Amino acid sequence: MIKQLLVRASIVLTALLVLDGCKSETAKDAKEGDPVLVLDAGQEPREVLRYDITRGTTMSSTMEYGLASLATTRKGAALAVTPGVRLHIVSGPTLEGKRGTTRFDVRIIKAEAIVPEGIDPVIAQDLNKSASVLNNVGGWVEIDDRGTVKRAELNEAAKRSDVPVRLLVMLINARTSLARVILPAQAVGVGASWEARKDLVLYGFEVNQVDTYTLNEKVGNELKLSVSIRQTAPTQTVTFEEEGVEIDLRSLEMEASGQVIANLNALEANAAAGGESSALLNVKTVEGSERLEIDRAFQVRMTVTYELPEEAVTEEAE
Repeated sequence: MIKQLLVRASIVLTALLVLDGCKSETAKDAKEGDPVLVLDAGQEPREVLRYDITRGTTMSSTMEYGLASLATTRKGAALAVTPGVRLHIVSGPTLEGKRGTTRFDVRIIKAEAIVPEGIDPVIAQDLNKSASVLNNVGGWVEIDDRGTVKRAELNEAAKRSDVPVRLLVMLINARTSLARVILPAQAVGVGASWEARKDLVLYGFEVNQVDTYTLNEKVGNELKLSVSIRQTAPTQTVTFEEEGVEIDLRSLEMEASGQVIANLNALEANAAAGGESSALLNVKTVEGSERLEIDRAFQVRMTVTYELPEEAVTEEAE
């Protein structure tokens, strides 16, 4: 029983220790005040950066995510490498929202496992079958011209009981710090840096996150940026009554860094990032308690194209 609960705790921390989260029920950019703090306005000339997305815009992207973790208890340590996942995603078409916002659907049209060469075909088939439960999972999001999420909601496919919620949260989280940069209110130039602060609530845990962007180059409507991401959390306890388990989070830290190429006329950005995280927690049940340390390494890459994948074109034609 304790072993199963440790696995559950590991799953929860997997959801916590990833990049930014922006689903409306689990995170908020900032309900009070501006979520962005400009650290350096950069060189002259400076200009106000805003997204300008044409109505009806549709684009596709591919996202790859990989994770390795080391969980340590009093009885020893276990290293686990989670098979990577590759997602083919369609975003759009865009609609005009309220007060000048932009609203669009996001949907996974195909999910597949990233398996090493030479792996047993039967195992590869099982991994792809597991990944396929994410097919058609998606929802909609509404953003303003600075990229701040105003509203968002998952679709019915995302709410099925067989969809792995922990993986879904990871994917939502990873996409939002990288796929859509939150822009500052004031004019900035090359060399500018700014922070976007967010308060996350995932599986009942409160997590603080800061995304720091540096504008390295601007060519037309294209921005080339460096990004660093940091998560921390206060000491806190969350009880899962149905499982009869209490998780006491003692410490949590995550740091990641990467590169983003964002087009102000596009829905998403090309990006790549990697990072590490660590957490210390106690898991309590009626059978006893166990101390758990979790160290993780992860990487994510997103590639954007402006043509619909064949699967989406066929589905729309039907």
